[in-house]
Amino acid sequence: SIQHVYGAQHPPFDPLLHGTLIKPGSKPPTTPVKLKKVSTFQEFENNTSDAWDLGDDDDELLAIAAENLNTEVVMETAHKVIQNHSKLQEQHKFQEEYLQEEKQVESAELTSIACGDNRLVKSVSEDNASENSSMQRSQSLPQTSTPPLVSGMADYNTSVTPALTEREASRLDKFKQLLAGPNTDLEELRKLSWSGIPKWVRPIAWKLLSGYLPANVDRRESTLKRKRKEYFAFVEQYYDSRNDENHQDTYRQIHIDIPRMSPEVLRLQPKVTEIFERILFIWAIRHPASGYVQGINDLVTPFFVVFVYEYIEEEVVENFDISNLPEEVLQNIEADSYWCMSKLLDGIQPGIQKKVKMLEELVSRIDEQVHRHLDQHEVKYLQFAFRWMNNLLMREVPLRCTIRLWDTYQSEPEGFSHFHLYVCAAFLVRWRKEILEEKDFQELLIFLQNLPTVHWGNEEISVLLAEAYRLKFAFADAPNHYKK
Repeated sequence: SIQHVYGAQHPPFDPLLHGTLIKPGSKPPTTPVKLKKVSTFQEFENNTSDAWDLGDDDDELLAIAAENLNTEVVMETAHKVIQNHSKLQEQHKFQEEYLQEEKQVESAELTSIACGDNRLVKSVSEDNASENSSMQRSQSLPQTSTPPLVSGMADYNTSVTPALTEREASRLDKFKQLLAGPNTDLEELRKLSWSGIPKWVRPIAWKLLSGYLPANVDRRESTLKRKRKEYFAFVEQYYDSRNDENHQDTYRQIHIDIPRMSPEVLRLQPKVTEIFERILFIWAIRHPASGYVQGINDLVTPFFVVFVYEYIEEEVVENFDISNLPEEVLQNIEADSYWCMSKLLDGIQPGIQKKVKMLEELVSRIDEQVHRHLDQHEVKYLQFAFRWMNNLLMREVPLRCTIRLWDTYQSEPEGFSHFHLYVCAAFLVRWRKEILEEKDFQELLIFLQNLPTVHWGNEEISVLLAEAYRLKFAFADAPNHYKK
């Protein structure tokens, strides 16, 4: 089973608890689906073996969703994928322990050799102290020889780009071939992107998947110029009004929210703060019906970070001074982030409290014991899941995990709203053991608001998405899905 890693988590973020829970109303319309039987389990398994990056080819999960499959077969296959991921993670853990033992043995041997001549050891410690200190610092940095997935985590926080595995190189080639054509097949791009997008093609893939860029290659450059020019026309027209009395509340709230950004290194850069202020204020002015809502600032960050990677190649965003980029590049990143965030928000239906209620009813059907335990200890879903819905789990998992989640969300129909519901349900049930062990209201709430995901990476997200897809397939068309 997956080993839980406990540690510090992102700063608490109090949910908005104003208003009352919406009573269960009419259920959303569902379309009855006539199930189509699959000949054998092996046939279905072969078609879905790499749905979560486990197989040798890339027939992605989205292709499965278009077919009508036997529910039991889908559940069995999804369950097997989850088991395989767990076994893979155990193997990685064993490899890490083995490598650590080898290093310790090697270190012991070197010490033994050095201690054979006390005078030599003393000379080195006295004359080359600064060199030893420098060596220690360099050893603490990520090394190019470290396999990219040894720790089970494809982390962006790596100063040296790791060598691609054969499978990663193959996937990257498939993306490049798909994107190189005169008209990108968006449906194929979604299928290929479901199980993750390589970092090097993610900026263009996200712009296409969000609907910001057209599929036709010849139209992309003119579209970018036009949209970027349009955004800065908004800035020229509206941004000076931020000091007007009728906009003071909006601008003040943006100022409060930006210091809560993650990662911390970004929010401490004045240039980043300036860019985010403009993006958020212009969006609020151009959407007066909803206006600025607390938490929207988080939804800019993934786009901003991904689009920065388009220009800094192997650099790490967290360690990079954004102000070193040319002004024209910064303007491109700002405008692209604004439009893609706007596309995302346009696709999310309002009504956070209603979504929280839907999550509560879904969990009551998925895991009645967890649901009853929360209810018995008077923990309300709104107290922890409001943030899950409002911030799309961004405060619950590291930024690298959010970016990986968004690869799939942009590949799924209504990924940021409908599929996110099942991800949240899978995320809650993922902690059932810890939840059931807590017998105190305060301890339960503290745990749910500070879940130990700080070391999560691609494998944990892959398992979470696998379980979310299984839940979606099992419950989405159930006639009593939104009834107790």
